[in-house]
Amino acid sequence: MIAFSRNDNSLVSRWWWTVDRLMLVLILALVMVGIWLTLTASPAVAERIGLDPFHFVKRQAFFLGVGLVTIFGISMLSTALVRRMAIIGLPVMMILMLATLFVGPEIKGATRWLQIGSFTLQPSEFLKPFFFVVTAWILSAQFTDDSIPAKRVAFGIYAVVVALLISQPDFGQTVLISAVFFAQMAIAGLPLMWLTVAGLTGLVGVGMGYALLPHVASRIDRFINPASGDTYQADKAIQAFHSGGLLGTGPGEGVVKLSLPDAHTDYIFAVMGEEFGAIACVMLLTLFAGLVVRGLAHLLEEENPFRLMAAAGLIMQFGLQTLINVGVNLALLPSKGMTLPFVSYGGSSMVALAIGMGMVLALTRRNRFIRPGTDPIGWRAAE
Repeated sequence: MIAFSRNDNSLVSRWWWTVDRLMLVLILALVMVGIWLTLTASPAVAERIGLDPFHFVKRQAFFLGVGLVTIFGISMLSTALVRRMAIIGLPVMMILMLATLFVGPEIKGATRWLQIGSFTLQPSEFLKPFFFVVTAWILSAQFTDDSIPAKRVAFGIYAVVVALLISQPDFGQTVLISAVFFAQMAIAGLPLMWLTVAGLTGLVGVGMGYALLPHVASRIDRFINPASGDTYQADKAIQAFHSGGLLGTGPGEGVVKLSLPDAHTDYIFAVMGEEFGAIACVMLLTLFAGLVVRGLAHLLEEENPFRLMAAAGLIMQFGLQTLINVGVNLALLPSKGMTLPFVSYGGSSMVALAIGMGMVLALTRRNRFIRPGTDPIGWRAAE
């Protein structure tokens, strides 16, 4: 048991008394569930493609270690350092996203990755937390100086990011980033009329994607009318849930993972449904919901507009990404390669989510043993 005196003013002690320990426990619980499910879902996939059975388990364990160090390290940063990290990180990731268009390998018709040795980096995953923090910083500027064209500057950056995503192409990430960005704009006071215009523009964009891009049209057609094309993975996922029932077939006893190509990544929730049952799936969703609700609850008492919008954006990204992945697994949404946070296999996803949630922990730090509005010895995270 870690024990620190409240009179100890060291960095670790200040972190221990100000970080939200319940939120930290929920994150660690999700990470443990993720490595457990990778252990049961990935060996079949590895053997099917001629790799060592524990190939993905070993790699995920490595990414897990990097992710945990990242979460703890970033959660100790001050608000100012979180902001600076995002300001530096966003342009770097935008440059790397541009590089994928020229030197990135094409996988399933998209160029979203950079090959670095034996590792594959997906810059768009890392861009998300940096983008939401930077837009929060820009939008918060209008609260101190209303002459700053904050919304127009933020929208300009958003337009560049969307252009890069569509060039790859990655419409799933575009929808996710757009939803969170305009939620931040709403918090910043964007009029309802403009939010409505943004929503209608988004629908027009989806229509154009359907009309101009065959692979987008194919995914939507197969979702609306499964008989119109190949729905193998979606059908297998639904089969897994039916097979698992309430209590599941038992750890390691599932059979759908033997033939499901993305059993360890996009469809790991279906593997859980088959082997551990619907009750376990609901418990996992409760963990996700608890983390989102806990994070948003902090914002009810937040007075700093930057911390409010940055933390809200990061938490909404986490929650929406969870809903999209689960919706795809349950055939409620068209197929989209988006991971289940901290649970699906994936190095870029794991580390990028660790950055995002480390930022949330840093931005929501406060001493819970002093009266609101007082901070006698600087326990509150530094501005």
